[in-house]
Amino acid sequence: MRTPATATRLILGTSLAAAMAACSGAPRAQAPGGPAPAPPVPRQDPHVVRSPHGDRVDEYYWLRDDHPSRKRDDVMEHLRAEQAYTEAMLARLQPLQDRLLAEIRGRIKEDDSTPPQHDRGWWYWTAFRQGQEYPVLMRRTGDAAAPAPGAPEQVMLDGNELAKGHDYFRISSAEVSPDGWIVAWTQDTVGRRGNSLRLRDLRTGADLPDRIEGTLEPIVWSADGKSVFYVRQDPVLLQSGPVCRHVLGTPPESDMVVHDEADKTLFTGIEASSDDEFLLITMEGFDTNELRTVPLARPSERPSVVLPREPGVRNYADRLDGRWVIRTNREARNFRLLQAPAGAEGDRSRWQELLPHRTDAAIDGFALLRGGIAVQERSDANARVRVLPWGGGTGAAIPSPEEASSMTLGGNPDPANASVRVSYTSMVTPRRTIDVDLRTGAQQVRKEQPVVGYDRSLYDSARTWAPSRDGKRIPVSIAWRRDAWARDGAHPILLEGYGAYGSPSDAQFDLAGVSLMDRGFALATLHVRGGADLGQDWYEDGRLLRKRNSFNDFVDATDFLVRERWADPRRVFATGGSAGGLLMGAVANMAGDRYRGMGVHVPFVDALTTMLDASIPLTTNEWTQWGNPLESREAYEYILSYSPYDNIRAQPYPAMLVTTGLWDSQVMYFEPAKYVARLRRMKTDPNPLLMHVNMAAGHGGKSGRFERLAQVAQEQAFFLDLAGIDR
Repeated sequence: MRTPATATRLILGTSLAAAMAACSGAPRAQAPGGPAPAPPVPRQDPHVVRSPHGDRVDEYYWLRDDHPSRKRDDVMEHLRAEQAYTEAMLARLQPLQDRLLAEIRGRIKEDDSTPPQHDRGWWYWTAFRQGQEYPVLMRRTGDAAAPAPGAPEQVMLDGNELAKGHDYFRISSAEVSPDGWIVAWTQDTVGRRGNSLRLRDLRTGADLPDRIEGTLEPIVWSADGKSVFYVRQDPVLLQSGPVCRHVLGTPPESDMVVHDEADKTLFTGIEASSDDEFLLITMEGFDTNELRTVPLARPSERPSVVLPREPGVRNYADRLDGRWVIRTNREARNFRLLQAPAGAEGDRSRWQELLPHRTDAAIDGFALLRGGIAVQERSDANARVRVLPWGGGTGAAIPSPEEASSMTLGGNPDPANASVRVSYTSMVTPRRTIDVDLRTGAQQVRKEQPVVGYDRSLYDSARTWAPSRDGKRIPVSIAWRRDAWARDGAHPILLEGYGAYGSPSDAQFDLAGVSLMDRGFALATLHVRGGADLGQDWYEDGRLLRKRNSFNDFVDATDFLVRERWADPRRVFATGGSAGGLLMGAVANMAGDRYRGMGVHVPFVDALTTMLDASIPLTTNEWTQWGNPLESREAYEYILSYSPYDNIRAQPYPAMLVTTGLWDSQVMYFEPAKYVARLRRMKTDPNPLLMHVNMAAGHGGKSGRFERLAQVAQEQAFFLDLAGIDR
C-alpha cells in the first residue's frame, strides 16, 4: 500500500524568511551567509506518456531512474540541489527545530521496554536502552502465570549490534522455532522491504550459515523446526513473489517453491494458524482472496485450497482445536463471523454463525483463544474489541472511557492464555497495554506508555461531525491543551487525513504533537471517506470512481471547523503521507486557499502515470483501488481529473514541505520530485515550496527511533513559523 509509517512535503528567487515576513509582519531576513539562494530549476525534457485513451506530455519524466542501488548522476545532482536548497532555506529555523527535537526526545523514556507476553513457556518483550536507536528482543522462561523466579534474561537479537555499518536498519520480523532454540528473523538494510532472512542458535548465540536474500517480512516454522517458509520479493515489482520453503543447512537455491501466484494483482502472505498446525497462504486483493494451507507437520505437501477465490467475496480464516473461524463479507457488507468444524471449511452448508452482520459496526479481525474469541470491530469511527464466547451471540464490548479513542487487539500468540491483550489510546491518552480476563472481563493495565513531563489533566479531546456537500457526516477527532487553546476562531489547527485502502485513521496519542498543543495548536484527525472508519460503505464511497469524495470530505470538514470557530481561518495547516499525500496534493489543487501550510510526505501525486505502468511496484495490486486506466477509458479520465501532478494550475498554493526517500519502494522518489518541479514553475504565489530528500531511507523515513524525530521537528518548525509562533 502507498501508506504512511504507521505511522508516517519555492519560490523563484524568494527566501522562506521573506515569505514569512510577508505574512506575519516579521522583519525580512536572509539566509545565513548572504542573499537567499535561488531554487533549483531542473531542465524540461518533454516525454510523451502514451496510453490507449490519450497521450500526455511529462516534461520532468527524465527524473525517473529505476536502478535498485544507484541513480544517474543528473538525477542525483538535482536531488542534492533540492536538499541543499531546503537546508539553506530552513537554516534560520534551526534553533527552533533543535528546541522542538529536544522537547520531543525529552518525552521519551529512553530506557524502556514493552510489557512481557507469554507464549508457550517463555515470556517475550522488546527493550530499548539509554541512547540507543534500535530494539533489543528479549525473553526469559516461565509459565502462563509469571516468569520463573530467578530465570535469567536472554538477549535474542540486539538491533543496535545488527545495525552497525548500515545507514538504514529494521528488524522486520522474528520467529522462534518450535523447540525454542533457534530464532529466524528478517532484516531490511535499505528501506525497500527487500529483507535478508537469517537464523541464530540461541543456545550458543552463533548465527547459522543459512542466509536468504530478497525476502519479504514474514516467516513460519515447520513443526519439526527443520525448515522455514518465507515469501520472496519480486525483484522488479518489489511485491510478493513465490512462497518458498528452506531446509536448514541446505543452499537457498535448492529451496522448494510452495506456491507461485500467477495473478499479480494479488498480494501473497503467510502466517501460522493459531494452533500451529497449518501454514496459511493468503492471496489477497481488495475485492477477493483465497486461502491455501500446508500441514506444518508435513511441510513438503503441496498446498490445499481451503477457501477458493470468488469475485467480490473476501474470507479470512484461522483454526484452533479442530475448528475454523471465518470472517466473511458474503451477504455481509461489514463482515460476519462464522465457524466450521475441521474438514467442513469448504462446505458452507455446515458453517455456523458466531457473530451476525451489523450495519452499525464492522468486523476488522479476530484472535482465537481457548477462553473465547476476541473480535476487532469498528463503530462510530472508533476501534473497539468485543469478547465473544465460542457458542456465539453478541458477547460484550470492552468499555472505552473516551468518545474519540482506539482499542485494538495486541499480540496474542498463545491461545492458552486466560486473558486477551489489547491496546488502548486516544489523542490525549498515551497508549496503554491491557490484559482483559476472558471469563470475568476484569481489566489489568500492564503498562501505560511513559511520557516524561506530560500531564494528562492539562489536555482534552472531542469528537465532532462535519456535514459533507452530499449529506454525509464526517467524523472529526480533535485534541488541545486547555490553558493554551480556546474555541474562539483565533488559534491555529493542524489537520491530518489519509482516506484510502479501507485503512482507518484511528484517534491515537501523538507524542510529538504535544509540542504543538503546548504552543496553542489544536490537532485534528479528519476521518474522510476511503478509510473504513465508519465501515465498508465509508471505504467503498471513497475509492475507484468515488475517490473524489475523500478530497471533498477534507475540504468540507476544514470549512466546518473554521465556520464553527475551531480554527483561525488564516492559520489552518494540513499534513498527510503516501496516499494521504495524494489527498494533500488534490486538496491543494482544489482549495489551496483554505490552508496556510501543508506537509506532503512521500506523496502518491502522479497517480495516472503510475497506474498506467505495470512495471512500477504496487501498480497491478492497486488497480482495484484506483481503477485500471489501461483497460478503462472511464478510469483513465476519472484519475486524470484528480491526479495532483496533472492538475497543477497557475494559481496560488499554500506553503509546502514535501518529503521523499530515495529508496522508497511504495511511492518512488521521482513522483514528489516531478511534482515539486512542475508546481514551482506554475504556481503564482510567493509561499515557500521545499523538498526534503532522505538519501538513505525508504517509505517510512529513517529507521532509528530518535533519527526519525528530526523530520517531525522540521515540519513542526515550518508550521510554527508560518503561524507566527517562534517559541
